[in-house]
Amino acid sequence: MNFKVLCSDLDGTLLTTKSDVSDFTISEIARIKERTKVILVSARMPQSMTYLQKRLTIENQPIICYNGALVIDGTTEIFSDTINFETVESVFLLAEADNIKLGLYYNSEWYVEETSERVEKEIKYTCTEPIFRNTSETLVDWKSRNISAHKIMMMGTKASSDKIFPILVERFSEQINIYRSNDTLIELAPKSVSKLSAIQLLLKKNESLSDVISFGDNYNDTEMLQHSGVGVAVANGREAVKAIADYTALKNTEDGVAHFIKEHLI
Repeated sequence: MNFKVLCSDLDGTLLTTKSDVSDFTISEIARIKERTKVILVSARMPQSMTYLQKRLTIENQPIICYNGALVIDGTTEIFSDTINFETVESVFLLAEADNIKLGLYYNSEWYVEETSERVEKEIKYTCTEPIFRNTSETLVDWKSRNISAHKIMMMGTKASSDKIFPILVERFSEQINIYRSNDTLIELAPKSVSKLSAIQLLLKKNESLSDVISFGDNYNDTEMLQHSGVGVAVANGREAVKAIADYTALKNTEDGVAHFIKEHLI
């Protein structure tokens, strides 16, 4: 196989551990990067991706952050879209009623009210530190700066997440993308963007989606895998994602992406 662009999700896909890529993955990316652009595509914020770019020595390529809501090439912002501010306020009120905490993300800023097991995991695994502040204060600040969220992470229990998810879908599905990350986490992103839309934005005139091979594991990767020339799911991915993929690679903990590159990419 020969592709002009390789796009890969990070967590659960390219990362062998929770926070890093393996030496094998680094060597395989190094082998193909002169003829195949390697673009990292994630729900992560910028600084939790750039250290991985450096590890892979692909700092010359753009990164797709926040599921496509922010696209950066070095210090240049190529694209940015945020959730309508009034929607963010409505989600906050809804979450507050069920004692669901919010992580609010804008560009390189990450705000949470308090530490928790989930917050500590994100600090550890993404090499990023949040700003601890009441959400109401963050919203007042954002309103004064005329900015809003690239991403909202809703952190609850399984019961509270089960309860609020259908309410979110009913009330906001026409305004935002709503992803169930796991039993206790729900991610919200601007409706107009996706990993696929961001990839399309980065394609050159002589490139099309048929020139792209993509790798993923979760629901927010589905569209990207479906419309790429070849879409590859990892074995640890969601069953629904594996069902629509062209191929299934080994698990991320077994360097599935690197093995697929070694076996199939020239």
